[in-house]
Amino acid sequence: MEAVGILIVLVGCIVLALGALVVVGAVRAARAVSVKAENVALKARAYTNPGAPGRIASLRLRLRNSLEGTRQALDAAAAQDAQVGESLQLLRRLDEHAAELDGQLRVLEREPDATRVDAKLPELRERAERITHAAEELRWAVQDRQHRFADDELARLSEECSQEADALRHWSKPGQEARPEEPKRLSAARWPSAEEVLGLVDRIRRPSGEAR
Repeated sequence: MEAVGILIVLVGCIVLALGALVVVGAVRAARAVSVKAENVALKARAYTNPGAPGRIASLRLRLRNSLEGTRQALDAAAAQDAQVGESLQLLRRLDEHAAELDGQLRVLEREPDATRVDAKLPELRERAERITHAAEELRWAVQDRQHRFADDELARLSEECSQEADALRHWSKPGQEARPEEPKRLSAARWPSAEEVLGLVDRIRRPSGEAR
C-alpha cells in the first residue's frame, strides 16, 4: 500500500509539473502574440500620424525593436558562452526601465494637450535614446565577441588542416623502411674500381651466408 501511495504522489507531481509547463507556455505564447500585435499597431501609427502621436509611436517602436534584437543576440550567444549571462542580467534591468518609459510614452500618446506633449516629449526621448544606446552596446559587443572567437577557431582549424596535409604528403607507409641504395652498375666504357669489385663480390657471397 505504501508503494501505491508513493506512486500516486509521484504521478500527481508529474501531472502538476506538466500542467504548469503548459500554462507557462500558453502565457508566453499569448504575450508574444500581444506584443507582436502592439508592434504592428505602433508601426501603423508611426507612418500614418505625422504629429506628436506618430513621433511617440515611432519612439516606442524603436525602443522595443532595439531591446528585442539585443535579447535575441544574447540568448543565442549564452548557449555557447557562459560569460554572456552577466550581460543578460543587465538587459533585464534595461527592460525594467524600458517598460516604465513605455508606459509613460503610452500615457503621453493619449494626452490631448499639445503643449504638455511638447514639454515632456524631449525628456522622454532622451531617456529612450540612453536605453537604446545601452542595449545596442551590449548587442554589438556580443557580436564582436562571437566574430573574434570564430576567427580564432578558424585560424586553429586552418593550422590543423595544414599539418594534416603535410602528413598526407609523406609517401612512405608506416613501418616501411627505405630501400638500401643499390651499388652503381658497372659501365662497359671503363674498368671497375676496387670498391665496385668488392661490392660485387659481397653481393655474390651474401645469399650463401644467409643460407647458413
